[in-house]
Amino acid sequence: MIQAFGLTSNSRKDLSPAVDDVSFEARAGRVTALLGATGAGKTTVLRLMLELQQGRGLTYFRGRPLHRIAHPSREVGVLMGDVPGHPARTVRGHLRMLCAAAGVPVRRADEVLEVVGLVSLREERLGTLSRGMDRRLGLACALLPDPHTLVLDDPAEGLSTRESHWLHGMLRAHAAQGGSVLFTTCEPKEAARAADHVITLEQGRLVADQEAAEFARTRLRPRVAVRTPHAARLAALLAKEARTAHRSVEVVREVGNRLSVYGSTCADVGETAFRHGVLVHQLADEIGDMGPGAGPFPGEAAEVAQDPRAGATGPETGELLGDGALGVAGPEMRGGPAAHDDFASPSGSHMRGARVVPADPEAHGDQLLHSRRNTHSAPAEVSGHAALSPATASRAPVPLPPLPPPISVRSAPSPLRPLRYELRRAAGIGTGFLTGAAVLVTSALTAVLLARVGHTPQARLLAAWPRELPLPPAALGAGLLGALAFGDEFRHPALAADRGTVPRRQGLLTAKLVVAAVTALVLAFLAVGCDAQVLYLVYGRELTEVPADWLSLSASWFGLVVGCAWAGVLAAGIFRSTTAGLAAVVSVPILVVPLVRKALDGGSVRAAAGLPARLREVLLLQWPFGGERYLAGAVRVVAQPVGGALTLSLTALLCAYLLTTLRSRVR
Repeated sequence: MIQAFGLTSNSRKDLSPAVDDVSFEARAGRVTALLGATGAGKTTVLRLMLELQQGRGLTYFRGRPLHRIAHPSREVGVLMGDVPGHPARTVRGHLRMLCAAAGVPVRRADEVLEVVGLVSLREERLGTLSRGMDRRLGLACALLPDPHTLVLDDPAEGLSTRESHWLHGMLRAHAAQGGSVLFTTCEPKEAARAADHVITLEQGRLVADQEAAEFARTRLRPRVAVRTPHAARLAALLAKEARTAHRSVEVVREVGNRLSVYGSTCADVGETAFRHGVLVHQLADEIGDMGPGAGPFPGEAAEVAQDPRAGATGPETGELLGDGALGVAGPEMRGGPAAHDDFASPSGSHMRGARVVPADPEAHGDQLLHSRRNTHSAPAEVSGHAALSPATASRAPVPLPPLPPPISVRSAPSPLRPLRYELRRAAGIGTGFLTGAAVLVTSALTAVLLARVGHTPQARLLAAWPRELPLPPAALGAGLLGALAFGDEFRHPALAADRGTVPRRQGLLTAKLVVAAVTALVLAFLAVGCDAQVLYLVYGRELTEVPADWLSLSASWFGLVVGCAWAGVLAAGIFRSTTAGLAAVVSVPILVVPLVRKALDGGSVRAAAGLPARLREVLLLQWPFGGERYLAGAVRVVAQPVGGALTLSLTALLCAYLLTTLRSRVR
């Protein structure tokens, strides 16, 4: 079950908080609806519950707050807004990626596709799905880890009647298996029809916590929907007959030629229209909405007036006239003084119809706020204070309850299987493959142009690296692919769509670095191979001979490409932007390399050129399998300006990444 206590959002400047002291329960095995008009605070309540927004309060999911649950996605399934994901990713590929994030077997993706009826669309792209299919996929993402609790923000928005019935049937089936379901809606009829329990919000405050049957009885009322080209005439006739028969009937003029008749039946309205020869196009019984803050409907107004605690002496029904109302009740309610006098209650309030309004809001506002805040925490104490006389209550003010604990926004949990998640993320769309193909074509054309111009060393010719460019095409492509790993469109959606942060866990970082390195190595090898093959086809064998120092050159080449890929990954993870990651890659040869060359040209470090020879002298013992040669080769690579600049850049980015990770954990 879900237990929410004192959910309160942080207020901005002098404005009141969007949600103020909301407490409720959503029990297991039942469907609970959070009802409210647009702007009532429904989404804010869900964000506070899921620790997506800062505020105050506490929410327990089966007795534990969300940050104390080891695997939140296995406990709470969330649907907020559209399904997050790249529009080119397939439905099945998106679910398989989330399987790795949630740590569930990959076959679970096919199971939930069958449950939500998307088996035939499993190869469709996310960008081509309709609104109804997107909602089905969102429900499949929420059900993927088989959670106990479902939290859905307006899941039926934009759906047809048939799709809404299917969706609520799925929610009902989940609750029937013992799960908890909480969904928001702005339609009272939908809440009454689809939920077992209805919680009503108005302007960020809890105004009703009712069973669905009680909600339908007190917040909804039956009406007769009439459509006729003579709407004004029929409304006047119905009002006249109601006054003659001393019946309470309300006739409301709707948009167009429509009428809503409250307090009558289809038979009575039809007989009136038949007797006076009024043409009727539609006549049907419907359920009308009284609104989140509406009071009892006309049938209950008399019961409230008869209540001896209200101070009334007899039954009397007030007029119920909304905007455009045309019909009224009996004659005793039109001109008599009883129609305008208020019923005084012992507490100093006045009763107008069925609505109770305090006589002095300034004097009693604090007491009303205090009684509302204590409704869910200590009902016995509240009832005891309500029984006190006003003098006693004024002499002994009740202290306000302590503030609920603060809610801090926490980062999204890391995927449980990060390497598998990263592989499916990278291979699930064609961006990486298209980027690689573009890099290979650009590299081959550049190599051909360099060979035609001439005066280019063999190593730079095979790498397609002209001196005028800061980096070869393969290195730039590897940096771009690395930067895409932490791009905005690949935020980790382990719990909710708008979790808002890119996880900086070491496991996910290691997986991204491994995948980026493997991708960069493959791209570097294919680039050199394609360049050599094209040069052989165009110019012959003389331009494709293998250099004598191919081993050190290969180490330098692979180190350059992998370093660019890692720089893209780290920079995009730090700055949360693909563009920033690619900019960090390009800035290495443009900004850092000149600084390194200037430092190496100085007298204090001029002796660094003989570092490999002195290193061999220091190493008295020879390493097995000639290990000292590989170490000396690595030192020569780092001693180069580009290698040294890239090493410095990677070191700085890695330190910044670890520092931001540590700072977020401390917070």
